[in-house]
Amino acid sequence: MSDFLTWVARSGVVQGVIIGLTFAYLTTVLLLNAVARRETTTVNGWRSIRRVGHPGNGLLVRAALQKALPVVNVFEEAAYWTAARDENGGPLTGARAYRLSFPAGGLPPSGAFWSLTATDKAGYLVDTTTGRSSVDSHSGLVTNADGSVDVLLQLRQPPGARANWITTPAGRFTLMLRAYLPEAAIVDGSYQVPPVVQVRS
Repeated sequence: MSDFLTWVARSGVVQGVIIGLTFAYLTTVLLLNAVARRETTTVNGWRSIRRVGHPGNGLLVRAALQKALPVVNVFEEAAYWTAARDENGGPLTGARAYRLSFPAGGLPPSGAFWSLTATDKAGYLVDTTTGRSSVDSHSGLVTNADGSVDVLLQLRQPPGARANWITTPAGRFTLMLRAYLPEAAIVDGSYQVPPVVQVRS
């Protein structure tokens, strides 16, 4: 056995195969990432992949979108948007405070429910005992006098706005907005998620 292992360690053929497989894997990852970026739509800093799960996508597109969004329903059943930057292109971080302002009647139109969640960069929920890492259509959000709704995103609780507050991580974070059974305005692209605006102190 030791002679075989020695031969493997010294064999140019085996080393060539290993190097070739490594380059093939890296090339595949780069190709799938490039295809996923091509299929991604960005509006107001929110990214979405609208063709995920469509049967006519073809093998390469299906593989790329499965890598980008594993185990996700088609957009017509569950619409997903993610944002990692504010309206000026700055990265979202717990060192700053942000506001997401939905105009009157502008909450995500869905036949089931919607939710907005803050996660860390790896996609894990925020571990917090001071607030909540998400709000949704059943959260009892407070409406402004003009019918608009402001969701506040920051590490520490803002004064008098707990119902509309999402606790963010101390470091970089990502927002995910989901709408289940999205209505026609979402499916046809006419609905736009408002930008994440940094609140200046």
